[in-house]
Amino acid sequence: MPRGPVSLVVTDLDGTLWHTEEEIAPSVVAAMAELERRGVPLLIATGRRLASTRRPLARVGLRPPAVVLNGALGVDLATGDRFHRAPFDAADAVTVHDRFVELGLQPVVHVDHPEVDAFLGPEPSTNPAHARALLAAHSATGDLAAVVADLPVLGFSLIGVEHRTCVAARDATATTAETHLDRSLDYPGLATLTVAPHGQSKWDGVRAFCAARGLDPARVLALGDGSNDLELLDGAAVALVPAVAHPAALERADHVIPSAADAGWVAVLDHV
Repeated sequence: MPRGPVSLVVTDLDGTLWHTEEEIAPSVVAAMAELERRGVPLLIATGRRLASTRRPLARVGLRPPAVVLNGALGVDLATGDRFHRAPFDAADAVTVHDRFVELGLQPVVHVDHPEVDAFLGPEPSTNPAHARALLAAHSATGDLAAVVADLPVLGFSLIGVEHRTCVAARDATATTAETHLDRSLDYPGLATLTVAPHGQSKWDGVRAFCAARGLDPARVLALGDGSNDLELLDGAAVALVPAVAHPAALERADHVIPSAADAGWVAVLDHV
């Protein structure tokens, strides 16, 4: 249990705050407003990139601070100010990209750039619908080898692809990077792989946020459902996990809450 009142609520998005980004329950939005009324800060912690984190939250009038790309970048969505930035070591980024190339894959390459969130190769290996969505907002096509060599790389991903493809890429990159393989919520029956700097997690961004805001990291309440939330749930004083979640996340739950499809996030108000 936290030593005193909860200092910060940290939440994952997909499968936790919402079932899909088009279905953010009004009761969940009201619960977030109630947290603010009670004076409890809220931090988003997601594997999503910056633009795809900002957009659905903005639709319901929210601009909280966020840790994106599984801990690579921390940004105040209201101001654009960075409170955390942890890109790949340059040599490791090149190695990870090379491992994808050896498998004949062109991953999404996520960068910290003033105009572009991510780059895709000429024949992206991510789901075609995902590629189209990326190119419609804050992403571009480029020579991935040159991008990796010239820009700070925050992560790599394949979204909505065959499970065996993600497994092959995970196994090829796991010695150099931190990998997370999960079911794809947006593309049922398919899988999602994210590749981050080795040892990195969402909890790194949480600690950076606490340091920047003078908050006690020993009094954090966290909500998450995926394999990329395990370090976050381990670090938190109180861990809330939706009933429909990765088994390893459920093992870490102090409290199991209703699923995101049932607006279970509102249960956070019972624990702050």
